[in-house]
Amino acid sequence: MTHRIVIVGGGAGGLELATRLGKTLGKRGSASIVLVDANLTHIWKPLLHEVAAGSLNSSEDELNYVAQAKWNHFEFQLGRMSGLDRAEKKIQLAATYDENGVELLPARELAYDTLVIAVGSTTNDFGTQGAAQHCLFLDTRKQAERFHQQLLNHYLRAHAGQNDAPEQMISVAIVGAGATGVELAAELHNAAHELAAYGLDRIKPENMHITVIEAGPRVLPALPERISGPVHKTLEKLGVRVMTNAAVSEVTNESLITADGQVIPASLKVWAAGIRAPGFLKDIDGLETNRINQLQVLPTLQTTRDENIFAFGDCAACPQPDSDRNVPPRAQAAHQQASLLAKSLKQRVEGKAGALPEYRYTDYGSLISLSRFSAVGNLMGNLTGSVMLEGWLARMFYVSLYRMHQMALYGTFRTLMLMLGSRIGRGTDPRLKLH
Repeated sequence: MTHRIVIVGGGAGGLELATRLGKTLGKRGSASIVLVDANLTHIWKPLLHEVAAGSLNSSEDELNYVAQAKWNHFEFQLGRMSGLDRAEKKIQLAATYDENGVELLPARELAYDTLVIAVGSTTNDFGTQGAAQHCLFLDTRKQAERFHQQLLNHYLRAHAGQNDAPEQMISVAIVGAGATGVELAAELHNAAHELAAYGLDRIKPENMHITVIEAGPRVLPALPERISGPVHKTLEKLGVRVMTNAAVSEVTNESLITADGQVIPASLKVWAAGIRAPGFLKDIDGLETNRINQLQVLPTLQTTRDENIFAFGDCAACPQPDSDRNVPPRAQAAHQQASLLAKSLKQRVEGKAGALPEYRYTDYGSLISLSRFSAVGNLMGNLTGSVMLEGWLARMFYVSLYRMHQMALYGTFRTLMLMLGSRIGRGTDPRLKLH
């Protein structure tokens, strides 16, 4: 009977792994590859801040799982994992409903021989009072599009006002000065100028007040200070208010309140601080998890209590050798782990003796894009050490990260065609999504 590999989660890592395995094991008939995701389409998560600001049209950059499966010899199943039966080697999928609440797909089970869990992470609001009710999150395309629609609605209402009405303003508060928070702030500043250029100028660019609130002592706390310093200066130069050492203790309908009593008025509030794995993973069928629901894995990426279940990406707590910290939840880590698992699972399916390879995280640096205004980062290599990048060159390297992701999914030729199509579209499409 053909070995059945079920991959749950079609994010960057899960989709890359399904594509790689489909092109090898699936194409040869050595294994049956099944990818499960709750959505029909994929969009690269680091782009969601651009979707929120409107500088990226998600319908043009999305990838359809059904088509990708056909092209790459794997099967796609629409569904959201809700449970696990390790004894029977089955996962449970919850029922799927359409936008009218009508059942589209019933609850069902999928059998596996090898299970790979790559369900990513969601934003962690740390139980802050009012955060879940009054803040928007940017974990999914739907959430990013919801933010963009609310932003656009403010401008459309202002634009429809009387000619003699006074100028209006909009205030946006972003909790968390990690990569998502600072990149969103810069994209929103750019969006304010673009919206005014298209005639929605009743709210002037200088009347979009953006505040970034960080509980720690500096922006980009996970990255080196030599990167966070220039980013902080650029944000302030753009007119973004940056508050550090300011923990948010409560969120209301009109404002955010910090632990020391400061009140920050905001008509749009985004929570972009902290991550946790989806709640359904917590101690699922006896698997070991940590306080943020991540599955504990060995260096082979196998879960600590079941050698037939692997986990990687943001939903896995993977130890780093000679360190008390786990592998950081970054796109480059998921990409590296997908490459390793493609080899490991091929070894398992083919019944080759010997221990599975162990994952060692390699940090190739960090790049932060501040819309069209700037980009800052560092690249790390064996020969060059750490090289600091700023401006146009850093921006080019940042864009290349997405192109590398596309090449892993589409191959070189189709990626080049996508780049060409994107270039041609710039002359006919608005620079900002206006609907």
